[in-house]
Amino acid sequence: MMFRSSLLVAMLILTAGARPVVAAEPPVDFSREVLPLLSDNCFHCHGPDEKGRKAKLRLDTREGAYRVKEDVAVVVPGNSAKSELVKRIFSDDPDDMMPPPDGVRKLTPAQRQTLKRWVDEGAKWGTHWAFVPPTAKPAEPTVKNQAWVKNGIDRFILARLEKESIPPQSEADKARLLRRVSLDLTGLSPTPAEIDAFLADKSADAYEKLVDRLLASPRYGERMASDWLDIARFADTHGYQMDRFRPMHAYRDWVIKAFNENLPFDQFATWQLAGDLLPNATKDQRLATAFNRLHSQNEEGGIVEEEFRVAYVVDRVNTMGTAFLGMTFECTRCHDHKYDPITQKEFYSLFAFFQNIDESGQTPYFTGSMPVPTMLLSTDEQDAKLKELDEAIRAREKDVATAKGQATGMPLAKWLEAGPQPPSDIPGTIAHFTFDEIDKNQITNRVDPKSVGKGSDNPVLVDGPNGKAAALSGESGFTFPAIADFSRVDPFSMSIKLRAGELAERAVVVHKSRAPIDAGSRGFELLLESGQVAFGMHHMWPGNSLKVRTKDRITKDAWTTVSVTYDGSSRAGGVRIYIEGKPAELEVIQDDLWKDITYGGDEPDLAIGFRFRDNGFRNGQVDDFYVFNREITALEVEAITGKANTPVASRFRAVDGKPIDSSLTDYYVNTIDPKVIEARKALHAARKAQSDFINPIPEAMVMKETRTPKPAFLLKRGNYDQHGDPVSATTPAVMPAFPADQPHNRLGLARWLTDPQHPLTGRVTVNRLWQQMFGRGIVETSDNFGSTGAVPSHPELLDYLTRVFIDDYKWDQKRFLKYIAMSATYRQSSQPSAEARAKDPTNLLLSHMPPRRLTAEMLRDQALSSSGLLVEKLGGPSVKPYQPAGLWDIAMGRPKYDQGKGEDLYRRSLYTYIKRTVAPPAMLTFDAADRSYCTIKRQTTSTPLQSLTLLNDVQVVEASRKVAERMIAEGGPDDASRVKYAFRLITGRQATDRETTVLVAMLAEQRALFAADRKSAEALLKVGESKTAAKLDAAEVAAGSVLAQAIFNHDEAVMRR
Repeated sequence: MMFRSSLLVAMLILTAGARPVVAAEPPVDFSREVLPLLSDNCFHCHGPDEKGRKAKLRLDTREGAYRVKEDVAVVVPGNSAKSELVKRIFSDDPDDMMPPPDGVRKLTPAQRQTLKRWVDEGAKWGTHWAFVPPTAKPAEPTVKNQAWVKNGIDRFILARLEKESIPPQSEADKARLLRRVSLDLTGLSPTPAEIDAFLADKSADAYEKLVDRLLASPRYGERMASDWLDIARFADTHGYQMDRFRPMHAYRDWVIKAFNENLPFDQFATWQLAGDLLPNATKDQRLATAFNRLHSQNEEGGIVEEEFRVAYVVDRVNTMGTAFLGMTFECTRCHDHKYDPITQKEFYSLFAFFQNIDESGQTPYFTGSMPVPTMLLSTDEQDAKLKELDEAIRAREKDVATAKGQATGMPLAKWLEAGPQPPSDIPGTIAHFTFDEIDKNQITNRVDPKSVGKGSDNPVLVDGPNGKAAALSGESGFTFPAIADFSRVDPFSMSIKLRAGELAERAVVVHKSRAPIDAGSRGFELLLESGQVAFGMHHMWPGNSLKVRTKDRITKDAWTTVSVTYDGSSRAGGVRIYIEGKPAELEVIQDDLWKDITYGGDEPDLAIGFRFRDNGFRNGQVDDFYVFNREITALEVEAITGKANTPVASRFRAVDGKPIDSSLTDYYVNTIDPKVIEARKALHAARKAQSDFINPIPEAMVMKETRTPKPAFLLKRGNYDQHGDPVSATTPAVMPAFPADQPHNRLGLARWLTDPQHPLTGRVTVNRLWQQMFGRGIVETSDNFGSTGAVPSHPELLDYLTRVFIDDYKWDQKRFLKYIAMSATYRQSSQPSAEARAKDPTNLLLSHMPPRRLTAEMLRDQALSSSGLLVEKLGGPSVKPYQPAGLWDIAMGRPKYDQGKGEDLYRRSLYTYIKRTVAPPAMLTFDAADRSYCTIKRQTTSTPLQSLTLLNDVQVVEASRKVAERMIAEGGPDDASRVKYAFRLITGRQATDRETTVLVAMLAEQRALFAADRKSAEALLKVGESKTAAKLDAAEVAAGSVLAQAIFNHDEAVMRR
């Protein structure tokens, strides 16, 4: 015993005199500690942007940082004393110190020490953490408090908390947990019945069953869509100055459906980026590509179309970069990125993926049609009918072919025996203008004297090939009212003699349309394009059109007869152009016309020589203008041109009596044979039936790849008209190489993005879903994973979750959200411990659930739901709930806000009509995105206006009245029970005794006030369109309404804890 005691004393003495063992400080992490400092403070002047770089010094590359120039080394690994970088950041000399003293960037003493220690530790270089693929799932750390852990998430969170000696919180009470997870997964607070059911369920898996039920609810898709529509910049108007309506709710419906059906995220992303390029793409896959078209689009007349087309493509690149890569690409439109290794050339290589669609930079104002390219939003029943109509057209086309074949036998032979002559009067001629005389600014139609042409801007007559001709200035010409009101299924022809004094790049000869860009060229047009004759028919240029052009040019200053015939097929192959009576070889510019070329009754005049906001036929002359209401034949074209002078007999072989050429046979078959004529009438009727059926079917903007990629260039300073070097579609060098087995189009890009080893897509998606559940991402800057963004608070957890999401869950978002919801981390109480307040005041380490304010949509939906007003109808067009009067008066054209009626007033906020230039004010008050650009994370503000909105907004006041009615009808016989009922109805928990006492007193006070002022009570009850329940005392309902308004403003109602 003496020995043991002596030994113990000795040990105590030795122990008391020993120094405590201090754990070695881990080395500085370049990616997470050094690179952000260099990026924030140095890269602006010494980063990737070559043009903005100063002193030719780069600090974003190993070579630049280790540079030695004139015996001065920027960084000497292991020796901070000899490193110019360290000397400069510690210098007090204004001429030497870095960052410069007159700049906004400053290093703290701790940051300087970090950089110094990094150099002394060897200045180990590395790659920004976000560009390093999370190739393997990190091992779950060991923790002491095993009992708290429910899944892998908790081990990573708890390991960090235990390191900081901060205890995690225990699980929140059931009522609060129910409200939390209901709001996070469905956007709606639970009903009293749902609360009662969950509280009554004592089973071990009660919470898991709750999570499963919420994820299976249709409301889940609406909740998820709310965040995604911010990302997709979805709105109900085009934006810019005109900001007119565009019905794109079909895309929103698809998003809701995709979430509810749990479309894996890799497919969710692929469909939106490139669904149209998938093999045998479905309607849903094509519709999903509207994601790329939801940017603002300009309708303003007189804009430069190409400038805005470029702007649209730029927006697509920026949106893709933010949504899927968590990168900011905006600045690289004009120059190399100042902070991240993304060059301007690489930006335009991404640009090349997104520009290959037939679109216009100006949205047509005069038609109100959806900007092309589009797809039909037909129902299954309509699709079946369209298939039937298309089959009928094909059958009638076969009938015509059969009739033509039969006509070339005996009927043709008998006709030839009669000795036919070249046609003189051509059937179907509806107009012939010779321009021989202008009388009172009118010219005569030789076919119908009552149908005259009218001069515009004083056209003059000059000597022509046959008498007089009209000389045009480019601004002057003629209009021909009520002539040539042809649809796309009507065969027609026209012919005109013209003389071009110059072969301009573009000259309008004949047209029937309101404008080119402003009307999408709807109608038909005959143009000269650098001397080539072009004919087009358009529903909306360039995506719903047909256009052909002659390969040869006409001769300058020579009179030329140009004739065009069209067969009513809506195909480019149905157009023939004749030059001097001979068929011209044509090139097809566009061949995708499937909706009508008319304006629905308000048709423009046929015109020659000029067009609104277009290049007219300057220094041109015209004569002998014909219009026919049928497709004339080649022989008839020859007759018009004056070339059909060859004797008919010489067109036949004497041996067998067959035609030498096909023109005479064609003439007989198409103008003489009765069976062919009848078959063609039936074909026209079938085409018209199809056209009449398809025209009213709405459309949605989508992507539709052009047959060949458009040339792409680096645009100097981002200017649309300053082309630099050509570029091809590929991805930035700092990211994984583009897969060799994928096409260099949007589909290849989507597959590159969703490659399981891509360093960004999975992390960005996981981080955003984490943000949805916790209010803050593991990377707080969820829209910026670049070097200026925040570093992950739990980097290993982020990589772990990324691999779980991709490898284990196969991009399954519902399963992943359940994984988060089931964790002890998510289920914690929101009440911080004393240790957490002291050591982690911002709750970065998640020692408790971060409380946060409800979103704008959740607040309004909560009011509607608790009041019983909410209409839970899924999908459909946007609705217009209450809005302050006159708000739209500031918008261009002072459009009228037609407030909705009935259930439209009570739909979920997801369906609220969003006008970009005048977004819903109550929504903006609570920080809703205006949808002008891609938004990953909304800002959160706290303003007096928010409380005023919850007190005075019509929707809230009306909801408060309905809560009061429910309180009276269902809350119980006395004030205390009614107050408790209303409080629980809105907040989801029981009121405390103190809260009950305060609210009971308030109710009594308001009852007395309204009893003395019944006029005010009745006025309050009239707010909103819903009716107050019969036989209820006005003062009682009004008092209850004010009580409900107060509860809606209560912290428990506004916050999710």
